[in-house]
Amino acid sequence: MPKFVPYDVQVIRQRFPILNRKVKGKDLVYFDNAATAQKPIEVIEALSHYYSTYNANIHRGLHTLADEATAAFEETRNAVKEFIGAAHVEEIIFTKGTTESINLIASSWGEAFLSKGDEIILSSLEHHANIVPWQMIAEKKGAVIKVIPMNDEGQMDMNGFHALLSEKTKMVAVVHASNALGIIHPVEEIIRAAHERGAAVLIDGAQSSVHLDIDVREMDCDFYVFSGHKVYGPTGTGIAYGKKQILESMPPFLGGGEMIKEVSFEKTTYNDLPFKFEAGTPNIADVIALRPALEFINQLGKFAIREHENALLIEITARLQQVEGVRIIGAVDHKVPVVSFVADGAHPQDLAYLLDNNGIAVRTGHHCAQPLMKRLGIVGTTRVSFAAYNTLQEVDAFMVALEKSLKMLR
Repeated sequence: MPKFVPYDVQVIRQRFPILNRKVKGKDLVYFDNAATAQKPIEVIEALSHYYSTYNANIHRGLHTLADEATAAFEETRNAVKEFIGAAHVEEIIFTKGTTESINLIASSWGEAFLSKGDEIILSSLEHHANIVPWQMIAEKKGAVIKVIPMNDEGQMDMNGFHALLSEKTKMVAVVHASNALGIIHPVEEIIRAAHERGAAVLIDGAQSSVHLDIDVREMDCDFYVFSGHKVYGPTGTGIAYGKKQILESMPPFLGGGEMIKEVSFEKTTYNDLPFKFEAGTPNIADVIALRPALEFINQLGKFAIREHENALLIEITARLQQVEGVRIIGAVDHKVPVVSFVADGAHPQDLAYLLDNNGIAVRTGHHCAQPLMKRLGIVGTTRVSFAAYNTLQEVDAFMVALEKSLKMLR
């Protein structure tokens, strides 16, 4: 794939076959990228190439196809290491997605390090995937969950966070950028303060990994998780990064093949990192196809992508603010390219249906963040989220469709 210099969104769009389709007779306008990004042709071709030329199980085979599949699979692991700035390739654990990554860490780390009365700090802005696994392990271990409050704009109350920290704090698990509002949170400050109290920190990077420059060593987080499908890669792929010494001290998450060295009915010896946490046959084809997705981002450059996406965010924010009865939720400056809003007289689900009739895909509802919506006193929002291939012309089409839809609903 050639490098795009200068940034040419029309050239970029040619790499995404799905953007050529029509929905309800209209050109597709895909503004649901925070849920999942579309896939460039390199990703699609990588999947087909694996299945048509070297489909085989990995790590255990001694034949040519197995060697080729293993090499391609491990090349992705190294690409992920570079993408997030990890120190060691064995710190990269493949999972099905952010949700499984958090479950792995909560279950395994929690089993090893949580005791009755220990405290876990979450925030009011978490996706359910960063709430429920901690509730499950807290109930099992007798730990207590504390919640960082938020202000009316959807930002974490950092004074409230510092007040929650104590000698009982063992884990702080927070989202880097809110999936519901797009707001970027001060994770560096959170990590420093938590470490001063001896607590571990997990950062949910599901939304930040595709937009922000990530260096886990510089950030100094203990765990960082994200999903392949949000970084232009296949669904069913995810990453759980952990510092090597911590991962080595954690028990396996699942048992079975690959995660063992020797098995007898008397005793099983577990495998080394990263394989200790990768039981069974993994999602080989999709992990292999994740590498060209990361290469796509690297070739464009995150800075160039951010500049393009921020221009779209600024434009749509300004135009939404001019629409009578529309209120942006989380209207702050420091955001990934996500805008959520409510509209007087229009239920988000009804609005999504009418927008879809105009070929426009958005996300509506509580965005798996029900505690956040309850705190804000709303049932849900309409969420627009941008990617590298979206255009100002699509923003124009969205605004026309929005005005038309609001007139029908009011």
